[in-house]
Amino acid sequence: MRWRTVASKPGRSNAHLAGHYFCQQQGGNGARENPFILLNPTDLSNVNFQAPLHDLEWITPQRRRQLNRFGLTTVEALLTHFPHRYEDRSKFDRFPTAETEQPVCLCGIVKKAGVRHLRNNQRMFDAVLEEENAHALSTPLVCRWFNAHWVEKAIATGQRLVVYGKPKKSGANIVIAHPEFEVVDEESEGSIHLQRIVPIHRATEGLSTRVLRQMIWDALERVDPGSVTALLPAGFDPVPRVEALRQIHFPDSAGLLESARRHLVLIEFFGLQLCVAAKRAEQIAQPGEAHCGPGRLMEQLHAALPFALTNAQNRAIAEIRADLGSRRSMNRLLHGDVGSGKTLVALSAMLLTVEAGYQAALMAPTQILAEQHYLTFKRLLDPLGIGVALRTGSRKEETTALPLFAHAGVQDGVVGLNASASAEPQIFIGTHALLYEGAGISRLGLAVIDEQHKFGVMQRARLRDQGIAPDVLVMTATPIPRTLTMTVYGDLDVSTLDELPANRGKIITGARPDSKLPDAVKFIREHLEAGRQAYVVYPLIDGSEKLEAKAAAAEFEKWRQFLAPMQCELLHGRIPPEEKEAIMERFRRGESKALIATTVIEVGIDVPNATIMLIENAERFGLAQLHQLRGRIGRGVHKSYCILLSSKTEDPEAQEKLRILAETRDGFEIAEADLRLRGPGDLLGTAQSGLPPLKLGNLFADAPLMRLARQRAIDIFDADPALALPENGWLSALLAGNKKISLSQVS
Repeated sequence: MRWRTVASKPGRSNAHLAGHYFCQQQGGNGARENPFILLNPTDLSNVNFQAPLHDLEWITPQRRRQLNRFGLTTVEALLTHFPHRYEDRSKFDRFPTAETEQPVCLCGIVKKAGVRHLRNNQRMFDAVLEEENAHALSTPLVCRWFNAHWVEKAIATGQRLVVYGKPKKSGANIVIAHPEFEVVDEESEGSIHLQRIVPIHRATEGLSTRVLRQMIWDALERVDPGSVTALLPAGFDPVPRVEALRQIHFPDSAGLLESARRHLVLIEFFGLQLCVAAKRAEQIAQPGEAHCGPGRLMEQLHAALPFALTNAQNRAIAEIRADLGSRRSMNRLLHGDVGSGKTLVALSAMLLTVEAGYQAALMAPTQILAEQHYLTFKRLLDPLGIGVALRTGSRKEETTALPLFAHAGVQDGVVGLNASASAEPQIFIGTHALLYEGAGISRLGLAVIDEQHKFGVMQRARLRDQGIAPDVLVMTATPIPRTLTMTVYGDLDVSTLDELPANRGKIITGARPDSKLPDAVKFIREHLEAGRQAYVVYPLIDGSEKLEAKAAAAEFEKWRQFLAPMQCELLHGRIPPEEKEAIMERFRRGESKALIATTVIEVGIDVPNATIMLIENAERFGLAQLHQLRGRIGRGVHKSYCILLSSKTEDPEAQEKLRILAETRDGFEIAEADLRLRGPGDLLGTAQSGLPPLKLGNLFADAPLMRLARQRAIDIFDADPALALPENGWLSALLAGNKKISLSQVS
């Protein structure tokens, strides 16, 4: 007996649709149709791609309810429920005789199945599989499930089973625990379930992958190809969308599967980039004002610094200066590694704005960081006579412009400033308190948002709206992978600080098991006695029964004893602001030698004498967050040390994360690795990033396709910013359907 498939051709009738299978007896007189898969020609109707599933009579009410619970309510939703993997059931793996690192796909006969009762009312169900036509020496395989009553009902002796899982050695047996499985029957041999590359779709309660596969097959058979609209510009990709959908679900070959996936990923990415390009075109079209003075104040600031700016800083300042001088509103992202000097670049931009007669504001995510910026700005700007104001939830301080500023403004010909303007602060530093009435901002020309990922979109928009089309500069000390600058930040201009100042000390990073804590304590004591300072960081403030992690408050007394008689202090987010600032000030002056802290020190803390950081339960932190924390040391001329203690020495993913951190200080390499390990959803958070969930595309692996989609979208809007040309009418409709997608962090 052999099986063949009749391929579809354009223009053929419903009776000749693709995928009909025929069973042909060798030596027989003609073919007999397989009743398992043949569809009655009267049931084959041209179903619209957008049709609701509840309109389709061939889907039972019970199935519709199950699909609805799964979020599949239209034919389009069903056909874009893509497989998460495939099994090549044209050839199965041989039954293993040992453990394997890779999962295997096997087909066999259930020779024995039964339940064994364990302690604590636990049940273990074993199904022993043997290869079909097994020889005497072949090794049976045990498929094992615990407390899976539905499996016990589904599997019986004599059935033919396809299983997928990772074989492990268990005593004398080879066992696959909780494998994916599918019961097949004789009729399946010529069906969509065997003898081909078979799609495995994510299933749900009541909807097995086998049932979903059959319904998707039936929908593909019935859908009207003319209703499946193209979502890519003409000539962008040669594969028709309807054919891509057929091949992504039921591929005829690995090559056709790859071509189909490429087309569908391009559809996802082009939709994203169209939104990005539209938002960018909209911003460019908005009228704005120039907010750039001649630059004398900035030059004075740079001349007073005890070090030279890096080439990267000078390049970023030049890019921002050009934006400030333009009547187009600036919408720029400044990103770079920890310690690359973003704050100085931002301050330079703020001085250019002040010289033009406007105010500038910097919004920080925490009070500690806002106060750190305030103190730094006051120290640098007092000699220039510029008033700086602090606005946080608990503090409101301001310094008006000093007399020498008004005098300098006249003498040096600084444009846009006069004595009345100088009676109020020119620069505001604060937290979200800057967003509300009473902040005193009346002529906002530049809004700088530090650590922008910690603010919500509406918060940022509210600050921006306090000025008349103010320029916006957002900063992050987490370097952003290129794939994300093309998507989440795609409508922003990007300035990159990829160079560190030359006077920074070397940081040595080592990952150790937590059993090495006594050695770490001895090492820290030696350096503190030599005059240095240290941070000890914990993931929690207080202990938790649910989380196996140490806590700063619980461990503080222990560290006081470890480091006595040297002074230690405890710092975390629940300490009152005034007390928090007093603790930080004592640490800056060197009165206390060690801070036992949480991640409240992650950004903005600058103490050059702090050269040791010990991070407990390091495996509980993200890779980028560990790099941020490490950036608190190595800020002076002394060699620094970061010790990562971990309790999960057997966890491969945790150890890989710590290995990457130990091997490189390059924040851009670390950001790429973090994206690779965690994925964009975990890295950014769906709500924060504005990224819609991608069904097929991978921002990291498919970066070349993202670049293709981005360039095509940019080319379209460069040629037709309003999409007014007749051939672009369908793009306007596509954009209208994606209005809710917000891709900008400053939208």
